Amino acid sequence: MTEDHEQTPEPAAGDVAPEELVRRYTGGETIEGLAQRYRLSYWKVRTRLLDAGIELRPPKIPLPPPPPGLVSAYQDGRTIRQLADRYGMTYGQTRRILLAQGVELRPRGGKH
Repeated sequence: MTEDHEQTPEPAAGDVAPEELVRRYTGGETIEGLAQRYRLSYWKVRTRLLDAGIELRPPKIPLPPPPPGLVSAYQDGRTIRQLADRYGMTYGQTRRILLAQGVELRPRGGKH
């Protein structure tokens, strides 16, 4: 049985050239989409784009300024959910604020 259209597989996680990330990002793809496509963390994609000299697009949803102590509380071990509850924000908004502040998020499940 033969295939009429062969698809080129995506590179293995971490094997993507920075130029490819830059090309796709400047072409309109999101950091989240690139992370999913190449099985990389959001942080790794973001860092590679910044290292390549790319100015990141502003978030589509304007974010409020981070509440005082938010970043340090996360870095001290609080979860995003705990911070969202403490500061009266949604989980997604809290996560986006942390990312916008350049925080490297911990893996899910509380493992440091």
